Amino acid sequence: MRPWIVWATGLFAYIVAVLDRTTLGVSGLDAAQRFNASPGVLSTFVVLQVIVYAAAQVPAGLLLDRFGSRNLILAGGALMASAQFALAFTESLPTAIAARAVLGLGDALTFISVLRLVPHWFQPRQVPLVTQLTGICGQLGQVLSAIPFFAMLNALGWTPAYVSVGALGVLSMVLTAALVRNTPNGNAVEADTISVRETLRSVKTVWLRPGTRLGFFTHMGTQFSVTVFALMWGVPYLTRAQGLSAGLAGTLLTVSVVAAISAGVLIGIFTGRRPHRRSRLVLAIIGSNALIWTVVLALPGRAPLWLLVVLIVVISVGGPGSMVGFDFARTFNPSATLGTASGLVNMGGFIASLLVMQAMGLILDGFGEISSESFRVAWTVQYAIWAFAVLGILITRRKTRRLMAAERERQDEMLLEGVRTRRGN
Repeated sequence: MRPWIVWATGLFAYIVAVLDRTTLGVSGLDAAQRFNASPGVLSTFVVLQVIVYAAAQVPAGLLLDRFGSRNLILAGGALMASAQFALAFTESLPTAIAARAVLGLGDALTFISVLRLVPHWFQPRQVPLVTQLTGICGQLGQVLSAIPFFAMLNALGWTPAYVSVGALGVLSMVLTAALVRNTPNGNAVEADTISVRETLRSVKTVWLRPGTRLGFFTHMGTQFSVTVFALMWGVPYLTRAQGLSAGLAGTLLTVSVVAAISAGVLIGIFTGRRPHRRSRLVLAIIGSNALIWTVVLALPGRAPLWLLVVLIVVISVGGPGSMVGFDFARTFNPSATLGTASGLVNMGGFIASLLVMQAMGLILDGFGEISSESFRVAWTVQYAIWAFAVLGILITRRKTRRLMAAERERQDEMLLEGVRTRRGN
């Protein structure tokens, strides 16, 4: 029972992190009035947050290897709660932007720290499923921002709503301090954890492991499409290009969360039972994403509602699909550098998301308007990322398989030598 309590406490911290991450998305109009900011300036909040999140992944991984999950979850919670309290009371645009940057830093510390708890507290056969559950259940934070936070914002106003979210972060810190331990043996980081200097030197070594790069390209190819859709361009696309109401567009985003949770359970069971088929599953997810976007973008006019639902369901599978990348990192890296490896993997999808968001913005600006035709061209930038990620997966998968074959051959030789030695004696 204790492993589930530790995991649930860490999961709660991650749910709060996702809530913090998405509050500005549902309070955009209020933020524009409060800070007297244009839509272009407001988009800076999202872009800056993603930049900080992605840039902090490797440092967060290094800190995780050094100080352990509990300390980093507490630090991440403190940063995010402070940022939300600052947003609650400030009316200064520069202060608000700085607060979102701090929030992105705290967010970066949280997810990989919660993931690292899983292999320490659960049996190996349970790890893939619990890893999937961590990723998909964390998205409940998006539901919290879309429903109770949004309702509180409308009923009580900006400051009470953001203070409440900050207070929830403080609660998660209290629970983490009371209930979370790095391992069943206590809070101490493993004895084989290397020094700071050696850890810094090991980043190159971790990246050069084919399994780490396989996880990076897996995360890159599967995660970015749904992230770009949910964080920035999905609602404008559905309302301006496809003619849906804002309410219906919000409902479709809720469908995205449900689809991700459902797919995550199935993916977790599949990868746990068939670990040697993980890369095939990833390629199938990327292929299905590219195919459904091709169908939608090829239509001369607006897509029927049922096809938009299919689009959102299919790209939402990419969220839990990206979690397979962390499974690759866990499989092919020792425990002492698992945090660094997870940070490197997590960069893949967010770097891709940032590039696509920026490229789409430039294309839409080039057209001079947000329309069906401008979005049709803008969404095509995804194909470059998919092609790059698939190429990376195929190359690193081949190298990983060669490495595994060589390791099995070496073990067989050692076993045979041991048999010969015993016979000689």
